[in-house]
Amino acid sequence: QVELVESGGGLVQPGGSLRLSCLPSGSIFRIYDMGWYRQTPGKQRELVATITSGGRPNIADSVKGRFTISRDNARKTVSLQMNSLKPEDTAVYYCNAELYLYSGAYKDYWGQGIQVTVSS
Repeated sequence: QVELVESGGGLVQPGGSLRLSCLPSGSIFRIYDMGWYRQTPGKQRELVATITSGGRPNIADSVKGRFTISRDNARKTVSLQMNSLKPEDTAVYYCNAELYLYSGAYKDYWGQGIQVTVSS
């Protein structure tokens, strides 16, 4: 079964840093674009950052200058380095990946979600 394994969330004080990682697992032929989204209660899921297989990033204005997205194609992971965190960054963060499976299917996959809480 294909799944995205997320790690690195938790509780951090304002101004602190966290690093989220996502590892696709399963019978995957190729990984295309990957990224991170976030969602708070009662709100729609919003884009935080994406990165192409070639390493081109796209960062949301709300986190630009504070967050950095990167990927390791050998390890098949995507990471989100979050610096200068604010209480407004508190949300459930979801990993997203475009996967081409050996079965021939092409599909967007989502992680289960990982909590990030920024509070003193």
